[in-house]
Amino acid sequence: MHNIKQSTGIDLAQYKEAQMKRRLTTLRMKNGYNTFNDFFAAMMKDKALFYEFLDRMTINVSEFWRNPNRWEVLRDVILPDLQRSGRRLKLWSAACSTGEEPYTLAMILSDKNILAQTGILATDIDDGALAKAKQGLYLERSLKDVPKDVAERYFTPDGPVFKVSDGLKKNIDFRKQNLLLDKFDEGFDLIICRNVMIYFTEEAKNKLYHKFSASLRPGGYLFVGSTEQIFTPAQYGFESTETFFYRKK
Repeated sequence: MHNIKQSTGIDLAQYKEAQMKRRLTTLRMKNGYNTFNDFFAAMMKDKALFYEFLDRMTINVSEFWRNPNRWEVLRDVILPDLQRSGRRLKLWSAACSTGEEPYTLAMILSDKNILAQTGILATDIDDGALAKAKQGLYLERSLKDVPKDVAERYFTPDGPVFKVSDGLKKNIDFRKQNLLLDKFDEGFDLIICRNVMIYFTEEAKNKLYHKFSASLRPGGYLFVGSTEQIFTPAQYGFESTETFFYRKK
C-alpha cells in the first residue's frame, strides 16, 4: 500500500478495505501474479497494466444524465437560483471520470444559452479517463438516459460510437487532480461530486466535505450522488435544499 501511495499518489488506506482488496485480488489473479509484490513490480514496468489498475481503483462507471430527475432539478431550480446573482458562474465536476457528467452539465447550460458565459472545470485522478473525456467518443449505452432531442443536438454518430459536439468540448477545462491531496480552487457556485464518496472511509469523506464547503461561495451548491446523503450537513456549513443538493449557508 505504501508503494502504491508513493508511486501514484493514491492512498489505498482511504478506501474501504474489503471492496479494495476484492478488486485488487481479482485484478492480480486475472493477470497471473501470485503475490501483490510481483503484481506491483509488473505494474511499475507495464503502462497498460498500470492503467488497468487505475481504472479498477477509480471505478469509471458513468452515463450521461444519470438519475435524470436530479438533472432536471439542477436545470429548473438550482441554476435559476444561481443565475440571480447576475455574474459569470463558476462550476466544477469533481471526479468527472470519462466526462459524461461535465458534458451533461454543458448540454443543460447550452440549452439555457449560458454555456459561453460559464466556467466549467472537470477534474479526475485518472489520466486514462481524462484522455477519454477530452476525446469525447461514447458508446450508445452511455446515452440511454439522454432525452432524444438533446442527443440529436449534441452528438454525431461516428461508426459504432457517438461524438460529442466541439461546442460543448471547448467550454470545459479538463484537469488532473487528486481530491484527497490537492488544494482546491475557490469561489465555485456549484460543485458536482457524485457516486465517488461511497468508496472513501468516513474520515476521508469528512475531510472532503470540509474542503468542498471551503471551495464554495456562500449560497453555492454541492450536488451529490443518490447513495451519498450527508446526515449532518450543518457541521460543514451546509443546509439541505432539494434532495441530494446542499447549499452553503
